[in-house]
Parts: sequence; C-alpha cells; structure tokens
Amino acid sequence: MNIKICGMKYKDNIEAVAALQPEYMGFIFYEKSKRNFKGNLQNLPKEIKKVGVFVDASLEDINDKIEKFDLQAVQLHGDESPELCSSINNVEVVKVFAIGETFDFATLKQYEDVCDYFLFDTKGKEKGGNGIVFDWNLLKNYPSEKPFILSGGIGLDELDSIKDFANSKLARYCYALDLNSKFEDAPGLKNVKKLKYFKNNL
Repeated sequence: MNIKICGMKYKDNIEAVAALQPEYMGFIFYEKSKRNFKGNLQNLPKEIKKVGVFVDASLEDINDKIEKFDLQAVQLHGDESPELCSSINNVEVVKVFAIGETFDFATLKQYEDVCDYFLFDTKGKEKGGNGIVFDWNLLKNYPSEKPFILSGGIGLDELDSIKDFANSKLARYCYALDLNSKFEDAPGLKNVKKLKYFKNNL
C-alpha cells in the first residue's frame, strides 16, 4: 500500500518526513485547521506527490494553490460537488467521505467519473485529524472498483489490524493509507521515529 502523510506544517519536520520517502505528503489549506499550511514547498523531492487539502474552497483558490505550490493532487474534504471535481484538471482528485454506521455508499456514484480516488475518514467533530478509527467492516458494502485511501486514526496500535485488513477482501481496492494525528507530537508536527517504525513494519 502507498503511504500518504498528511497535515504537514513545519519546514524542518517536512524535510525529515520527506526523507522517509512516502508516496504522498499532504498540506492543509484551510484556515480553521490547526494544521493550516503557510510555508513553501521548494525542497521536496519530486518523487513525492504533494497533495493540497481543501474544505469547500472555490475553484479559483484551488487552482491558485495548485500553481503556487506545484501540487500533484488535491483532496476535497467538504461538500464539494461533482461539477467542481470535474473542473479540476491536470492533477489527481481525491474526494473525502466521512464514514459512519449510516453512511449511504450510493452517494459515491455521482463522483465515480470525476475523481481519481475516494478517501474514507471517520465521521467526527473536525473535518479530519480526529484520531478515531472507524469500523473497517463497513467497507464490505463498498459498491465500487474505484481505488480508495483509508484514513481515520491510524497509528502504531493499528499496525497489526492494518496487516489483517490488507490481507482481507475489504482491502481489494485500497490504494493507500493516510497517516496524520496519531503520529503527531503537536498539531502538524510529526514524530519521525514513529512514522519510520510504521513504514518499516507495514
């Protein structure tokens, strides 16, 4: 599985995490987030895809950040429409859905042709980074063949569960794991040793 490390914020920490060579690194462009990013990304290795994370931003703002930060992907965490998703060109588009017991997987159908990946996160108070794992068995109802990213409170304690998940039918279309709050010493500040241990033992 690919690894996406999200919610990066601080220059030295970004460089230290980049040395672990995750496939993706995520940067949150949402002012209400404790991990809101305002730095620059000039020194990131080209083989790491830079993901801009947005919450109900305008197409103009998204396109501006794509150009300014040379993003290779955008992750949409709000109530973005299929029309907006289809208007974002030349980068990978990830649409986020908060999963709970009452989630209707039929919602995905209208986004099927306008996104490259779905991301399934835990339904919580925040738009992300809640540090809570949802019941992955809910994915047995997944009706699509669209690759998805698994998110929501994944940490070292979930390492064995992730291995079991990876060997199950539930993970057939799982493209990547999204790591964030469970690997932080403070919002936006990742614990590199924990990330390295997780990556090496996955």
